[in-house]
Amino acid sequence: MADNWRFVYSTTILHQAELLKHMLADNSINAIIMNKQDSAYSFGDIELYVKPDDVLKAKHLISKSEF
Repeated sequence: MADNWRFVYSTTILHQAELLKHMLADNSINAIIMNKQDSAYSFGDIELYVKPDDVLKAKHLISKSEF
């Protein structure tokens, strides 16, 4: 991944990552999802990335979420 994105969260549940991405967007944080799950067996992680300047705020918001 390019140097302009930083990892902030990992899950195995796609809709959880999508909900967190939208929650971050509601707080003016752009995020992307990288789905690293195997399509045939559904194992692996789904990772959430944000810009470097947003890492601390994103991690704080994620930690306050219900996930």
